[in-house]
Amino acid sequence: MDSLRLYGLVTAGAVALAGAYALLRRKPKTLAGAYALLRRKPKTADELERERRAWLAGAGRITDGTVIDVQELAAQNNHHAAVMLIYKYDVAGVSYECSQDVTYLRHWINLHSCRLGLHTSVKYDPQNPGNSLVVSENWMGLRQ
Repeated sequence: MDSLRLYGLVTAGAVALAGAYALLRRKPKTLAGAYALLRRKPKTADELERERRAWLAGAGRITDGTVIDVQELAAQNNHHAAVMLIYKYDVAGVSYECSQDVTYLRHWINLHSCRLGLHTSVKYDPQNPGNSLVVSENWMGLRQ
């Protein structure tokens, strides 16, 4: 076996070991935990959004904002119809204009009472103020 092929095999083995170490150094230390980690399904966009809302509702800071508009977007190309709540707020002298998909949160809010200029509370991430929300499963920023 020539040295070039040997170096390739050693490098491939080192990469495989580093990858296995990276996967197994997480919390599960058992073989069953490692198997579950490898077999888990990737999170859907809806699950990631739900986790983002839960984190912001618990750890976010509150500021005043204003509802700009509520828009219903028609379904297109395998995407569901969406209801977007558009709002603006200021943090440290910077103005942000954001939207939040409230399609799955309709039963918590009355969309007909969301009118132009409605004052609201906005929860935002202090490290990334553009990451914000007005409504979540356990927090409501809309003022009725």
